[in-house]
Amino acid sequence: MGQTVATPGALALFEEAALSVHTVLARHVCGDWAQMNAEDAQSNRDALQSGARVFSSYTVHGQTVWVITEAINDATGQRDSTCVLLPEEY
Repeated sequence: MGQTVATPGALALFEEAALSVHTVLARHVCGDWAQMNAEDAQSNRDALQSGARVFSSYTVHGQTVWVITEAINDATGQRDSTCVLLPEEY
């Protein structure tokens, strides 16, 4: 997952919903992509093998929240960062 960050809009939404951002991070890390269509969920499973970017989408307090873990950095061999954000903040 690398460094984990959240945008101001996402943090405000979680505060309004009285939830922790860790709620969606835990689901993302565990591969809980139930709110993704089958093709996107398969793309995430493939990305775990290939090192590509992993993308999740969840509904929090009636709004969509994205979680994006960047592709593996060739120099480090690790995923450098994960961001929790609202779609309009992309």
